[in-house]
Amino acid sequence: MATKTQKGAEAGTEAQGDETAVEAAQVLEEDAGQADATEEEAEVAVEEEAAEDEAGEPEAKAPSGVGQGAGAVVSAALGLVSLSGGWIGTVAGARQQLVGQLRTSSTASVARQIKAVYGDAWHSTALWAGLFALAALLTGVVVLARPAFGAPGRPQAPWIRSVAWAGVSLGVIGLVLAVLKYSDALLGLPSTS
Repeated sequence: MATKTQKGAEAGTEAQGDETAVEAAQVLEEDAGQADATEEEAEVAVEEEAAEDEAGEPEAKAPSGVGQGAGAVVSAALGLVSLSGGWIGTVAGARQQLVGQLRTSSTASVARQIKAVYGDAWHSTALWAGLFALAALLTGVVVLARPAFGAPGRPQAPWIRSVAWAGVSLGVIGLVLAVLKYSDALLGLPSTS
C-alpha cells in the first residue's frame, strides 16, 4: 500500500506540476500578448505623432501672405489719398491760410496777401500730398521686393502684385503732381499785375 500511496502521491504531484506548468505557460502567453499589444499601441502612437508632425509642418512654415496683401492695399489707399488731398492736407492748408491772414497786415501789397493767405496754404496741401505719395510709393516697393528677401521659393499671389503695382503707380503720379503744385508749375498763383 505504501507503494500505491507513493505512486498516487507522485501522480498527484505530477498532475499538479503539469497544471502549474500549464498555468505558468498561460501566464507567459498572456504577458507576451500584452507586451505585443503594448508594442503595437506604441508603434501606432509613434506613427500618429509622425503624421501630425508632417501635417503640421507645412502650415507652420508656409507664410500666408496676409501681411503682404495688407501692405499692398495700404499702398494703394495712400496713393489715392495723395491724389484726392485727404483730411490732413485739407486741415494743414486751412491752418496755413489762417496763419497767413494773421501775419499779413492790411497795408501789405495784394501780391503779398495772396501769397501769404493762399499760396502758402496751397504749398502746405501739396507738401502733405507729396508725403502721402512717397509713403504709397515706398510701401508698394517694399511689398513687391518682399518675396526676394522672405520666401524666395514661394511665389507671391497675383492680386498682391497687382494691388502693389497700383499703389506704386498712384504714388508716382501723386508725387509728380505734388512737386508740380509745390513749384507752382501746375495751377500757380494768379498774377496781380
